[in-house]
Amino acid sequence: MKKYQVVGIGNAIVDVISHANDPFLEEMGIEKGIMQLVDRDRAELLYAAMRDRIETPGGSVGNTIAGIGALGLKTAFIGKVKDDALGQFFAESLAASGTAFPLPPQAVDLPTSRSMIFVSPDGERSMNTYLGAGADISSADVPDIFAGSDILFLEGYLFDKPEGKTAFSEAATRMKAAGGRAAISISDPFCAERHRADFQALIAGDVDIAIGNAAEWMTLYQTEDLDAALRQAAAVCAVVACTRSGAPVWAIQNGVRVEAPVTAVTPVDATGAGDQFAAGFLFGLATGRDLETAARMGVIAASEVIGHIGPRPQADVRALFAAAGLL
Repeated sequence: MKKYQVVGIGNAIVDVISHANDPFLEEMGIEKGIMQLVDRDRAELLYAAMRDRIETPGGSVGNTIAGIGALGLKTAFIGKVKDDALGQFFAESLAASGTAFPLPPQAVDLPTSRSMIFVSPDGERSMNTYLGAGADISSADVPDIFAGSDILFLEGYLFDKPEGKTAFSEAATRMKAAGGRAAISISDPFCAERHRADFQALIAGDVDIAIGNAAEWMTLYQTEDLDAALRQAAAVCAVVACTRSGAPVWAIQNGVRVEAPVTAVTPVDATGAGDQFAAGFLFGLATGRDLETAARMGVIAASEVIGHIGPRPQADVRALFAAAGLL
């Protein structure tokens, strides 16, 4: 059986990206800067309203795994798509990037998931996600590919359906039994709000690496004190990372906190910033780097992706690591 160094499980989503100003967002009833779930009719309305559309395979974990694969590790992404045009596009794009997609497009009723992402002039992204086939992933869809793998990466968005929650938990248990580590992205403050008890239990249980931004961590632990939230997480989880919107990234292991400085810039498109931070950070951990180096790798990967439209790297991020003296 082929060994994958990092395996991801998440919603297989095609990102549809378009520019939009604040008056347009207000007119369309789109809340700026967050991810909102929409139904099929709303998805079709928003899709029709988009100008200069760019379609790219996305999904939070899918973006992260693609970034890690581009850095040279053997990767696989487990996600569910319909055997339709967008599903074929997703599968073919992932394969072309060098990441295995072991679950082929399925003959299912729901169409392939898609997220309509409106990018504002300030680079902020407002995501409107239709959970089609991707959200129906279940334990039965997860192949046994964990033997020999180092890290399993999971996204909080999977918890929005019971089947995804079960697949998530069982996969984490299987990865741990195979001798690997499980990592989670909290994904979104609203996700932390919806699934607070489950997330806290996972972070205290099968999860070894937990990644979130400041708002997500404070929401998860119901406090306005970020330090207090991170202390609670670090008390029960081996590695905790927190991005802080232009401020240095904090990462904690064994009670020791390190910082990775960031250079504040106005992003062209913030879509994928957290996903690519996770890619660089997990690449560092999977290849045995120390915590500070891994965090710095995450910052560099995130900085690259916010410099252009789209959630996946366009530059050679490994070369950027080398230029920074990290390889």
